[in-house]
Amino acid sequence: MNGNKIRILIADDQTLFREGIKVLLELQPDMELAGEACDGVEAIDLACALQPDVLLLDLKMPRKDGLAALREIAERCPSIHILVLTSFADDERMFPAVKAGALGYLLKDAPRDQFLRAIREVALGHPFLYPAVAFQVLRELNQPAAVDPLTERELETLRLLARGLSNEEIAEQLRIQQHTVGKYVSNILIKLHLANRTQAALYALRHKLTHLDEGEN
Repeated sequence: MNGNKIRILIADDQTLFREGIKVLLELQPDMELAGEACDGVEAIDLACALQPDVLLLDLKMPRKDGLAALREIAERCPSIHILVLTSFADDERMFPAVKAGALGYLLKDAPRDQFLRAIREVALGHPFLYPAVAFQVLRELNQPAAVDPLTERELETLRLLARGLSNEEIAEQLRIQQHTVGKYVSNILIKLHLANRTQAALYALRHKLTHLDEGEN
């Protein structure tokens, strides 16, 4: 922190929303705006360059979606505390975001006091979840783990991914388009509640879907 002020980077593609947040931050004696980004690529660049205390990150953005940006920022700049601000409270976005490194998850229609409290808590390294989101997390933890079944094509993709193949190499093996492989990988992560390709590969090995020596001569 710069003195006692929390340095904040806003990453959201909606100009009106960013302007509203900026006005609110200017009224807080313990907060200051470090910068603002309008897409996922810019969010990564500015986060690494400015090293804010807190990143307010939307999950739905152009060029690179917020979840992909979150994963890269969490890996490259682990000292940045990320607070997801989104209009969505569904499991497909929430659990991957939390697993990828988000310290807080808040809906955009949250009350102002709750929003400011979330920033202050996250800045201190404390997790903060919107009440409805916290309930979903507790519900998930209190029930047996279950995953949606993978299609045959998704299983084939997972096996090849676990062998360390890139999307381009998987596309060649399966004789499909590379963007289709990307879709399969995304479906795999969502269905299995995994954060990245490494976790997917470990999942495949743990469940004996593939072996490290497969494909070797």
